Amino acid sequence: MQLSTPVARSVPAAIRSVLARDRWALAGTVTVLVIGLVAIFADVLTAIEGHDPYTYDATALDRETGLPAGAFGGVSTEHWFGVEPLTGRDLFAIVVHGARTSFLIGLAATLVSIGLGVLIGAAAGYLGGWVDRIITWGADVFLGFPYLVFMIAIGAVVPVEFPRALLLIVVIGFFGWPSTARIVRAQVLTLKERNFVKAARVLGASPWQVFRTELLPNLWGPVLVMATLSVPGKIGLEAALSFLGVGVLPPTPSWGRSISAAIDWVRVDPAYLLFPGLALFAVTWAFNAVGDGLRDALDPRSVTR
Repeated sequence: MQLSTPVARSVPAAIRSVLARDRWALAGTVTVLVIGLVAIFADVLTAIEGHDPYTYDATALDRETGLPAGAFGGVSTEHWFGVEPLTGRDLFAIVVHGARTSFLIGLAATLVSIGLGVLIGAAAGYLGGWVDRIITWGADVFLGFPYLVFMIAIGAVVPVEFPRALLLIVVIGFFGWPSTARIVRAQVLTLKERNFVKAARVLGASPWQVFRTELLPNLWGPVLVMATLSVPGKIGLEAALSFLGVGVLPPTPSWGRSISAAIDWVRVDPAYLLFPGLALFAVTWAFNAVGDGLRDALDPRSVTR
């Protein structure tokens, strides 16, 4: 029997409130939705433009320099964002398909890290004792571990036949649980002293039933904020790994790899860096704006207006 879920019922109202009064959060939400739709309908958009992210087109390049033919990186009605130097691949197709790669890895890795963090943190806070001590010690070890170096090493030694997107989701998601677990643990330590949790235990509810029906509904607020603020970090980490050459492998489009390749051409073809860089900036800013707005709306110390 679920005795009370007051915080759970306040989350939708808080979301509506923050979108109504916080213009930055609203703008961030719209940006996330637009880029999400771009990722979902990337094939449709590239079909409308008439190009894909894999086909080389030497006719779009200057024969002598290998640079895009035309001004501003070859931007035209045929190539909306111009073309890639040396290959002539359509940059618009690369950017929109790169959105699909970034969103897939960022969202999936966030689900992995948030899921692990909620389960592990709730177990530490609710069970206490030696379970809490082991989990807290493990979280401290993980937080101090040079995970970026480990990710680079893993990316360098894993066979190319292994699905690279799956590898990034698992590795990035796995190393993201400690910060979530610590926040959830602190929330559970407070919630388990509430009367409705004590009543559920008295009525004979198992620890899993207490977690599922009493604790989890009241964790949705902070978990939602953590997830929203975590996504841009995961997307940025995927981009960084691709920038370093250990992320998704060619020819799969990736913002990070495009930015890495564009560094060598920035003086002669700034458009090559501009469009994937703006896309990465936009999605990172948008998720942070939404997360900041939700955090303010769900903060119990904030004043409701």
